[in-house]
Amino acid sequence: MAHRLFWPVAMLAVLLLINLIAFPGFFSVQIRDGHLFGSLIDILRNGSPTLMIAIGMTLVIATRGIDLSVGAICAISGAVACSIILGSSDPGNPGTVAVAVIAAIAISLVLGVWNGFLVSVLGIQPIIATLILMTAGRGVAMLITEGQILTVNSPPFKVLGSGFFAGLPVSVLIAAALFLFAVVLTRRTALGLMIEAVGINPEASRLAGVRSRGLLISVYVFTAFCAAIAGLVLTSNQTAADANNTGLFIELDAILAVVIGGTSLAGGRYSLFGTLIGALVIQTLVTTVYTVGIPPIATMVFKAAVVTAVCLLQSPRTTELIDSWHRRAQLRRTLEASA
Repeated sequence: MAHRLFWPVAMLAVLLLINLIAFPGFFSVQIRDGHLFGSLIDILRNGSPTLMIAIGMTLVIATRGIDLSVGAICAISGAVACSIILGSSDPGNPGTVAVAVIAAIAISLVLGVWNGFLVSVLGIQPIIATLILMTAGRGVAMLITEGQILTVNSPPFKVLGSGFFAGLPVSVLIAAALFLFAVVLTRRTALGLMIEAVGINPEASRLAGVRSRGLLISVYVFTAFCAAIAGLVLTSNQTAADANNTGLFIELDAILAVVIGGTSLAGGRYSLFGTLIGALVIQTLVTTVYTVGIPPIATMVFKAAVVTAVCLLQSPRTTELIDSWHRRAQLRRTLEASA
């Protein structure tokens, strides 16, 4: 019970049980035209953009930072891609879609460099540095779309958000690939240790030879990359670029997923697997709201309640009480055995 992933997993199990009780066929998965369909598949598909952004957010928070601009980067990424596709003579050409995707990612990486520059070079607080782009980013997206909702009819582009491969949604496969890449990069190399070192004590890590400035820029660039991919998936799923609504408040869901997963906002140790569980909790909670018939406008209230409950259960005081209970129980068993 003292493990930091115990309560998030327990909360996920409770939410799944509630859905099973309200809808007995909740766990059923069907195959239609070679594709998998069902409530569990919907949770994975709809939660993929949040997970993508939460992966990058985990690394940013581990460095004692935060990125509030990911939602705006999502909107910019989708706006750039749709503008290029609509401006071409053949929107259905895979080459055109490839150029649009590459351009959207490239511009997003530049925005990530901008965030990293403000934080690591100019020394601006991360919440302020990223708030600048969060505020201006949607305005930039509006300029790109000229204030219009750009509807795209491009089958190759639509595959990103609603396509299937090997029976699974493409968005789920993209999120899984991004997750595995982050795990291998940070847990199979020294990069993860350096990120934790910078988050725990930036000055000590600098004296130890860690180039914290370049590391911070790299982390914000990777987060922008994750946001760009998520923005392309969201825009593809909507088949339109909506500068006002694409990725709106997704940065809050990503932060909630990271916090639920046990990563401390004070920086240092982090858990990508915990973030995965947190993203599933967030999306399952949204699904539960619809399944049990609760008005959708109350979703934010239930998110807050779940996050509050998990954070209280994960708090140092709760962990201390659980450890104390275990010690007393062990002592009691020892006394009973000796008697």
